Amino acid sequence: MITGDLKRRVDALWTEFWQGGITNPLTVIEQITFLMYARLLDINEARDENRQKRSGKPFTRRFKEDEQHLRWSQFRHLGSDQMLPLVRDQVFPHFRSTVASGTAFAEFMKDAQLMIQKPGLLVKAVNMIHELPLTEGDTKGDLYEYLLSKLTTAGINGQFRTPRHIIRLMVDLLEPKPTDVVGDPSCGTGGFLVSVMEYLLETYTSPEAVIEETDPDTGNVEKIYIGDKLGDEDRAHIRSNMFHGFDFDATMLRIAAMNLMLHGVDDPDIHYQDTLSTGFTDKYPSQATEGFDVILANPPFKGSLDFEDVHSGLLRQVKTKKTELLFLALILRMLNTGGRSATIVPDGVLFGSSGAHRQLRQLLVDNNQLEAVISLPSGVFRPYAGVSTGILVFTKGGRTDNVFFYDVEADGLSLDDKREPVAENDLADCLTRWRSRDSAKDTDRTSKAFYVSASEIKSADYDLSLSRYKESTFVEREYARPQIILGRMQNLYGDIAKDIGALEEMLG
Repeated sequence: MITGDLKRRVDALWTEFWQGGITNPLTVIEQITFLMYARLLDINEARDENRQKRSGKPFTRRFKEDEQHLRWSQFRHLGSDQMLPLVRDQVFPHFRSTVASGTAFAEFMKDAQLMIQKPGLLVKAVNMIHELPLTEGDTKGDLYEYLLSKLTTAGINGQFRTPRHIIRLMVDLLEPKPTDVVGDPSCGTGGFLVSVMEYLLETYTSPEAVIEETDPDTGNVEKIYIGDKLGDEDRAHIRSNMFHGFDFDATMLRIAAMNLMLHGVDDPDIHYQDTLSTGFTDKYPSQATEGFDVILANPPFKGSLDFEDVHSGLLRQVKTKKTELLFLALILRMLNTGGRSATIVPDGVLFGSSGAHRQLRQLLVDNNQLEAVISLPSGVFRPYAGVSTGILVFTKGGRTDNVFFYDVEADGLSLDDKREPVAENDLADCLTRWRSRDSAKDTDRTSKAFYVSASEIKSADYDLSLSRYKESTFVEREYARPQIILGRMQNLYGDIAKDIGALEEMLG
């Protein structure tokens, strides 16, 4: 969790950009991300150098012998007049040379440029970014999240950034394998894809292979998972074929590409594309239809499109203009038969009474395997919105026999705009109950976790809201008779009258 001190430092960095004349929030985030990327390239190079000294194993260098002056550790000590031309004319072009030409990342980086024109601003930004704890995995992610929270466009068209702990829950629910093909049709900054990569490294690292490294600046110990149990074929698949993301915000895609590369995905397949449009199928036919084993997504909520802008195949599945329904239909189309998805939806999808809502839910239950409905508390997306949401877990194909329901009442953070850590957290229990689920035993409707049969869901007009099936328990309490309560109130009023009389006497 990002601390108040760290927030203040990011705020100060943000202010420096604004005072330096860069006021577009997306540009500020992009430029900060470029500089963070420059520092992380150097950090990763230094780590590999140290490991090479210990193990003797060579690695692919990011900086050749004649490029050492382009490393963050070297140019950050330069004066303003030297730093600006070096970063603008040499470091930024170097970004493009760190990846193979023709890759998606190279495509995004070809137009990357330093927008900072004032030498003093660049020096301040470099010094401030140098003090950020970028070596701490969770904190690094929280920094991205906090930076993105400063976008003034947050929440427009239902685009809410997903909290990282919710993302990780969804990944843990699906348990992706290193042979899977993973996609996100509205990937934003790549949070779901990055989390899958982190999951794979943690899952496929033997206990004795976990590396603990101490940050020399902070003294904090970071666990590094090397994925020693991953074979060569798995690694090759992960590096270039496993991860695929689409979005229609080019800046976010650039950030997503950098984010994935920093997490070991050398050639992330990230594309500028409206996946609901006809153009998606035309440009990426193999991915638009049965191209994925796993899809994780938090599609835009409450958007509305014109019919002529939507692929006709989706409209045949569900006749609607609502993006939250269209994206579910899209995900079903993108999955291979037997492929699985965990997707966040607004509560309206679960119980909406329109024909399109019912049609979509019927499609999930009758023609696929709806595995779980996990209800999330309404404060999960604060401060962007207080919308109530749920996670749908489903497999393409087959049929639904029973559906696992879980009522998440707390996620470890306060459900107000501050979102501060609290003791209450149901996420670990949710995952535990999911992994030990048993439709024959999980029958207590007063519990947080229980099963509901498909036949009961059908008889309820395919209503998937948790409140429809959960039973509440009431504790009987005894209260004093009204006469006694009235007597107590009279005595209290009498005491108040006496006190007022005493005050009046004191005041003369």
